[in-house]
Amino acid sequence: MKFMMKYIPKALFISHGGGPLPLLGDPSHQEMVSCLESLAAIIPKPDALIVVSAHWEERTPTITSGQNPPLIYDYYGFPAESYEIQYPCVGEPSLAVEIQRMLNNSGIDAKLDPTRGFDHGVFVPLKIMYQEANIPCVQMSLVNTLDSSHHIKIGRALEGLNRQNVLVIGSGFSFHNLKAFFSPDTAESRQLNHSFEQWLMDVCSNREYTEEKRSQMLVEWSTAQGARYCHPREEHLLPLHVCYGVAQGPSSEQFDLTILNKKSSMYVW
Repeated sequence: MKFMMKYIPKALFISHGGGPLPLLGDPSHQEMVSCLESLAAIIPKPDALIVVSAHWEERTPTITSGQNPPLIYDYYGFPAESYEIQYPCVGEPSLAVEIQRMLNNSGIDAKLDPTRGFDHGVFVPLKIMYQEANIPCVQMSLVNTLDSSHHIKIGRALEGLNRQNVLVIGSGFSFHNLKAFFSPDTAESRQLNHSFEQWLMDVCSNREYTEEKRSQMLVEWSTAQGARYCHPREEHLLPLHVCYGVAQGPSSEQFDLTILNKKSSMYVW
């Protein structure tokens, strides 16, 4: 992996791995952990974080607005220490209100949730990236229609955020087929996995595409070879659409990884 960044990024799409495993020393997550640690080390420290997690869906975009959101251990069957993980970062209610206003001004109905906590799509990667938990964070939900064009529109609404140094993180997984994680690897499964990853890398990074074409390709992502093998359900891909909507351009950095023995990727805009 090469890290060339000398700027404050607009958005970052990360593949966050399987449940709490990245925090438990699982060897199949080592590339992911190393990549997140290196990214956090070179990105100028944000003043606040907006995290769009694959693990929260609502009828309309919903934003955590509590001052001290608790953690939600939304995984099952892991060791006892998985349910004792702490990440005591604070929320930022004023930022949540600003996000709601920006979405509403773009014609997108949005609401605040003062009681919801941070799910593992937030606290697992942030504990790797920012161990001191000293950056305020708000989480924003996906919309449960899982409409790809709508999530790009949500990102576009955030593009004009009237704050400096706020980083939008899309926390999903570029490969998310739970059955495939526990099935034998075959030549066909590898080909489907690799084909979709190559397509996604090209769509996100190819500077020859117009933004109209790039946006349309992301909207029609399910037609790509291997798309539905990699994403039987698209909730882990849609945080990327939000990130693209924020940036509205090609990614500046791309990271090709192996996570849980599957080819995966992360993108910086």
